Amino acid sequence: MDVACLDFSKAFNKVPHDLLANKLIKCGLDKTTVRWICNWLSKCTQRVLTNVSSSSWKEVTCGVSQGSVLGPVLFNIFINDLDEGLEGMIIKFADDTKLGGIANTPEDRSRIQNNLNRLEKWAKTNKMKFNRDKCKILHLGRKNEMQRYRMGDAWFNSSMCEKDLGVLVDNKLNMSLQCDAAAKKANGILACINRSIVSRSREVMLPLYSALVRPHLEYCVQFWAPQLEGDVDKLKSVQRRATKMIKGLENKSYEQWLKELGMFSLQKRRLRGDMIAMYKYVRGSHREERASLFSAALLTRTRNNGFKLQERRFHLNIRKNFLTVRVVRQWNSLPRTVVEAPSLEAFKQRLDGHLSGVL
Repeated sequence: MDVACLDFSKAFNKVPHDLLANKLIKCGLDKTTVRWICNWLSKCTQRVLTNVSSSSWKEVTCGVSQGSVLGPVLFNIFINDLDEGLEGMIIKFADDTKLGGIANTPEDRSRIQNNLNRLEKWAKTNKMKFNRDKCKILHLGRKNEMQRYRMGDAWFNSSMCEKDLGVLVDNKLNMSLQCDAAAKKANGILACINRSIVSRSREVMLPLYSALVRPHLEYCVQFWAPQLEGDVDKLKSVQRRATKMIKGLENKSYEQWLKELGMFSLQKRRLRGDMIAMYKYVRGSHREERASLFSAALLTRTRNNGFKLQERRFHLNIRKNFLTVRVVRQWNSLPRTVVEAPSLEAFKQRLDGHLSGVL
């Protein structure tokens, strides 16, 4: 596969107000709401100050407010028709857009290029612009032909690794770089806590670790869950280092620290997160997406947990690391009382009780 990682140039600042108003009407918003939004966006002025000099005031005729709740919503509505006429995969998330598809044959690669041409045409029609210097191509697959693509007269550079919504993804789908980045960030914050906080009591250190350090080790971890032993140890070492900072636990082992504080290891917390995600897809709020993610997995009533999933086969070894494959066996092993919890909160409570007795 070839994936184009696209970047709009000054995306939020270039949305034309007149075109946005037309798209809001096409979305079905009533005229009163559209007029209210246009009034919110219009009659804004700006000027440039340098030392004691200043420019004249100029009316702002484009752009949506960054840092507001409404700004990203309006931008997503504005680019909602970005995929019209495209063949293949496109993922839109604010100003981060991914376009790609299978690239086995010349026809496949030509289709991706045609899609890029359509996006360039859309940008001109909607008075937007892609930052071509920041647009990169990820070539996935061992036998990839490394086709070059362009937008307009600018050729895209190939990239070995790209950051997508805060997660580093390389061209081999190896998550070691993301593990390195997460461990480095968490260790940096832990070092800052060590330098800045005098108290070493568990009442102080444990909340700081849970609120400021551990989230970096678990952000979106259901996607990039470490599989290599070295990557697992990198993340584990951060939590192990935190144990040595708490007064009274300096000379105890990592396992004793977890037991005394009543905490799960990072590995068990990842398993917990996987099971919570599965509950949402099987019984919770994401049931509509279940069919697309588990197209080859049939749900059948069994004598085990009542919602057992059929394990999927895979040809590539890396596929076993995907959430949709790696969690099926653990999900099937959950007791019926856990899986049949009536709500997500009840499921979490029952799951924690079950995992407390699991090594």
